[in-house]
Amino acid sequence: MKEMKPIPYRHRPKGLTILYEDRDIIVIDKSAGLLTVKATYEREKTAHHILTNYIRKGSLKSKKQLFVVHRLDRDTSGVLVFAKSAEAKENLKLQWKGVKKKYVAVVHGILTEKSGTLISHLAENENYEVFSVKDSRKGELAKTRYKVLKEAKRFSLLEIELLTGKKNQIRVHFSEKGHPLVGDDKYGKKDEPKSRLALHSHYLTFRHPYSGKELTFEAEVPGFFKSFFDNT
Repeated sequence: MKEMKPIPYRHRPKGLTILYEDRDIIVIDKSAGLLTVKATYEREKTAHHILTNYIRKGSLKSKKQLFVVHRLDRDTSGVLVFAKSAEAKENLKLQWKGVKKKYVAVVHGILTEKSGTLISHLAENENYEVFSVKDSRKGELAKTRYKVLKEAKRFSLLEIELLTGKKNQIRVHFSEKGHPLVGDDKYGKKDEPKSRLALHSHYLTFRHPYSGKELTFEAEVPGFFKSFFDNT
């Protein structure tokens, strides 16, 4: 793979950590609270905008583009990859179903089954809320594999593998199972003290779009997740 020249310090991005970069891709550790791409209510405080400025090195004349491969919810932290060319994006999109995506989450309660796979068909209503439907024709198939890593009195730490990548999939599946994610203000407990969402994109494994080499990237689990289990 081709080596990169270091970017001048003044142009390095703020609010995220670059885990890896070459001529074809940028892999970052996104902080919770940062959008992946622009929304109607926010155009500039996004990972895409920050990284586009970064690769252009502050030049207004630069035509360099950054391409979105996948997204993380605003309140989800962790590994996120962008492509630097349309060709790299297409290569990654084509292999995306086979990409290994592992998350870590803290959920309310103690799960009876310590591992398993949650399967349902997900649909979305006019309020942008996602939910499971019994009629498979009215939703998209969603599969979430999990195992319990640690337990406290009222919380469980889970490792989750996304077998499909539908909107809000992890949050909906565990909410409907009766174990909503900590800090989920959309699908979680209504009387819960406000905190960040306890969902983190921990590992991502895919083949490099240019070399074909298998790459695995890891974003360290924030201390917030571990704080629930310090005394166990």
